Amino acid sequence: MKENLIETLIGIFTVDKGKIKILLMHKKDEPYKGYWILPGSFLSSDETLEDNITDVVCDELGLPSMYIEQCSTFSNLNRYPEKRVLATTFIGLIDNITLVLKRKELDNVELSWFDIDSIPKTGYDHDKIIEKLIDYLRKRIISSNILRILFPSDFTLPELQKVYEQILGITIDRRNFRKKLINLGYVIDTGDVNEGYMGRPAKLYRFDENVEERNLF
Repeated sequence: MKENLIETLIGIFTVDKGKIKILLMHKKDEPYKGYWILPGSFLSSDETLEDNITDVVCDELGLPSMYIEQCSTFSNLNRYPEKRVLATTFIGLIDNITLVLKRKELDNVELSWFDIDSIPKTGYDHDKIIEKLIDYLRKRIISSNILRILFPSDFTLPELQKVYEQILGITIDRRNFRKKLINLGYVIDTGDVNEGYMGRPAKLYRFDENVEERNLF
């Protein structure tokens, strides 16, 4: 009879140079040695799911605290070859500046960021789980202000537009996009520009902290 276990798995997302990326871990042992997998851990009898996944992020991955949201559960009978393992999944969101400044480099774990459009071969059923996590993030981005977490400081509207286009898989008219965000009060013009780049400096904006959540698309 197979042993029943519960594991947590987290898809950690950031935005780097206008692209949404997810953090994956390189597996060093069998099964699926050499494959990429989502970070996670088995649940102990004396901890909650939330405590478990927080410990994974902070201790095992060397990452600073971040926004974490529970997503769904995967209970396929054959997820693991020799035991029954149910997975509870989470998304984690962290802006790239915080990531660069506060991440700790660990010698015992190999991590890499992958563009969500270029996911490598993964172990177990993590390919399906990653698809679900991206879809979950897509729905949250459309209907909420969750992008404020990934853009806590000033940004240009083209940067923001790239993220929406990637996660939604569409091309957005630049002028209509700008007009919609400003008319809805989603963003505020800071009065500054991003100097030091090639071409004409672009205006810098930030999210309005007081705006109500609504569906943008």
